[in-house]
Amino acid sequence: MSLLYSLLIGAIAGWLAGKLMKGGGFGVLLNIVIGIIGGIVGNWLFATLGISLMRGVIGDILTGAIGASAILFIAGLFKK
Repeated sequence: MSLLYSLLIGAIAGWLAGKLMKGGGFGVLLNIVIGIIGGIVGNWLFATLGISLMRGVIGDILTGAIGASAILFIAGLFKK
């Protein structure tokens, strides 16, 4: 169930990050992967900064979307 939860949250976070970052989408599958990695990056970033977002599904989606947006931003720098 944990893997399914991570995939679902990653898919939503990746899609949301793709919408937030203009031209930052890489397709459904890669957005899911970026969303999952973004969740890891977002958790690390917020823990390092001492920031705590909401708990639960909404907090996980926001954390993943912010982390995935950061990844998409960095990827966009190399894409040009």
